[in-house]
This record gives sequence, structure tokens and C-alpha cells, in this order.
Amino acid sequence: MNTIDSYQFGQIVVGGKVYSSDIIISPAGIKDDWWRKDGHELCQEDIAGAISESHEVLVVGTGASGLMKVLSDVNRATQAQGIEPIAKTTDKAGNIYNQLCYSQRVIAALHLTC
Repeated sequence: MNTIDSYQFGQIVVGGKVYSSDIIISPAGIKDDWWRKDGHELCQEDIAGAISESHEVLVVGTGASGLMKVLSDVNRATQAQGIEPIAKTTDKAGNIYNQLCYSQRVIAALHLTC
């Protein structure tokens, strides 16, 4: 199980490993080269390959100040698959992910800056 050890602007530590670029954490592992089509917007296409109907919750970290916007197509697409979307600033998203990862099939898409 990959849990988030710490987060600060531009850096996250997961399972003792330091990452300095945006990541996706899932039960399958960590995708550390994740980038979005438009840097400060999250659209359904950006996470299409990462989420599946086996997930129950999608936790999105919108950055330190919450500047990354989650577009409505993300919420529609995840809800249509029975996945609950949760978007919070990355520090709060990390805490939520850590709380849920032991009891639910959760995936986290985390923006580390802004």
C-alpha cells in the first residue's frame, strides 16, 4: 500500500520515495510522469488511462493553493463509472487519500505546485 508520508509545495514523499513532479497513486503503483493536456485544468482525458470501474474514489489534489481546476467532464465521467470524485488542495487531498486507501479502492491524482 502506497501512503503519502508528506507534502510540501513542489514535493511529495510516498512510501519513503521523494517525487518532484505531479503523480497518480493507485493500487497498481505510482505514475510519476503524469502531466495534463492543459497544465492548470484537469479534464477526463488526463486521467482516462489511470482510472477504471474497479476504483471507488478519485481524490484530486488541486495544488498548494488550489489553482488547478477540475473540469465538469471529470466529475461526470467518474460518477458515470460509479466513482466518487473528491477535489481538494493537495495537502488535504493527501490526508483524505491516506484515510481512504485502507478501506476503499482509491486513486489519487496530485498536482504538486500552484
